[in-house]
Amino acid sequence: MPQDDRKRRFELLALPHLDAAYNLARWLAGNPADAEDIVQDAYLRAYRYLDSFNGGEFRVWLLSIVRNSFLDWVRENRSARLLFQAEPPAETDETLWGHPPRDPEAMLLDSIDSQTLERLMLRLPLEYREVLLLREVEDLSYKEIAAITATPTGTVMSRLSRARLALRKSWLDTHKMEVPHGL
Repeated sequence: MPQDDRKRRFELLALPHLDAAYNLARWLAGNPADAEDIVQDAYLRAYRYLDSFNGGEFRVWLLSIVRNSFLDWVRENRSARLLFQAEPPAETDETLWGHPPRDPEAMLLDSIDSQTLERLMLRLPLEYREVLLLREVEDLSYKEIAAITATPTGTVMSRLSRARLALRKSWLDTHKMEVPHGL
């Protein structure tokens, strides 16, 4: 295949999934700078091995490469004990569809909840965090997640169940401390 056709095919297949690749890498690595490096490496690998893509769901194939790039990156850049540190999402002043700006108090509470959720997610073991992200954020099926993580579907389902339970318990424990004793 001529180089221009190959490049165009890659762009058509891969670019629509750039956000999903970055989201997965960011949640796995725990920060934007490392996620960018991981995604760059993954996209280079995907381009290099594009001819080995046999059809099917390209997003699953690509996210598998992102995950493997992350695992290689960890072996090269991190000690055996991983420390994750997330950057809170940026707030914007823009409104959608002309709605008036939200109440600052509600925005603060949403921000606190979002930061709490992110902090609690980062405390989850990596294998729980990745299946939770792939299912709840990327909306992938159990079968697709199993393909990405190279684990049986039953393992994906049990990890997802455990991840949800652990996150729920952490959330409740965090919010229990905030409830006044008289209630």
